[in-house]
Amino acid sequence: MLTRSYKRYLRQILPFGLTWSFFGFLYVVIGVGLMGKLSLFPSTGMGYNFHNALLIICIGSFIIGLLQGCAEVFWLKKKFEDRPLWKKIAFKGTFYTIVIIFFLIALSMIANSLHYNMHILSHKVLENVKAFMGTFAFWSVVIYAGALLDIALFYSEIENYLGNGIMSNYLGKYHRPIKETRIFMFLDMRSSTSIAEKIGHSRYFKLLKKYYSDMTEAILETYGEVYQYVGDEIVVTWTMENGIHNNNCIECYRKISEVFEDKKDDYIEKFGLVPTFKAGYHIGEVTTGEIGIIKKDIIFTGDVLNTTARIQAECNTYNAKALVSGDLFDELQKENPISYAQIGRLLLRGKAEAIRLYSVEFA
Repeated sequence: MLTRSYKRYLRQILPFGLTWSFFGFLYVVIGVGLMGKLSLFPSTGMGYNFHNALLIICIGSFIIGLLQGCAEVFWLKKKFEDRPLWKKIAFKGTFYTIVIIFFLIALSMIANSLHYNMHILSHKVLENVKAFMGTFAFWSVVIYAGALLDIALFYSEIENYLGNGIMSNYLGKYHRPIKETRIFMFLDMRSSTSIAEKIGHSRYFKLLKKYYSDMTEAILETYGEVYQYVGDEIVVTWTMENGIHNNNCIECYRKISEVFEDKKDDYIEKFGLVPTFKAGYHIGEVTTGEIGIIKKDIIFTGDVLNTTARIQAECNTYNAKALVSGDLFDELQKENPISYAQIGRLLLRGKAEAIRLYSVEFA
């Protein structure tokens, strides 16, 4: 069984392979249309076979797409996370173009070897590959592949800026508003104003950047979606299914707490303190839809958001790390090594019935 991390890595890498294989298939289809009944490439005299081309290019494109995806997820994204977008695209584009040239040479050698039924390093195969590299046909493929990898890179970078999974939402899921039940967590840094005054706004911004960065893995691990960053507060949401399964929504807070415990020495060294936080949870129906003309956004509307914010504010009243509404508590799995205690009720303006509040304690 794959762990959650590797499932997420797979979801990030697979689109690269599928994108490459689709455009590889498109390239073969265009090629067969141009070649007609010819069995040799006019510009190079190299042999052409549609079935071999389809097999080699589609499989080869899928493999190079997966390799690009692996390089992005496990290496280049982290290496260039603090660089401007244009520098990321420029460096990565150059790097991948060089890789593509060598990859095309290898593909050409395999294709010629199959066509002539000769050893891949035979003189005839190598001569044909050399001739192919000296033609515009070869470099047109490089240009086509280069444009393709830039599309894949741009998609990957925009996905990072907008949030994991957000691009698919903009493809039409929320073009018309829909009603759905969601879980929300409002997580707020404690004493943020005094911290900003103590360390200065420049260092405070760096603290916030690291603070949110260190939470990311825990949020993704528990299938959460970052809805908003509001100053020192982050709003995370889950579909009901994802949030309730294995108590993912509550596990998210626990995992975040563990990260900051592990990195407390690093925070003390860099900022002279370790940030602490409080969280409020609630579940309810929202209307989700796309708004905006100049800038489009996906928003949630409903009482659940205001209620979650109020629940989070009550953490100070009860000196609690995290508070959960009774509605969410009723849905959670109680066999998890997390304990709950009902500590009060919250009466909201305009509501006849008070909301039960439960504190969350982690083993």
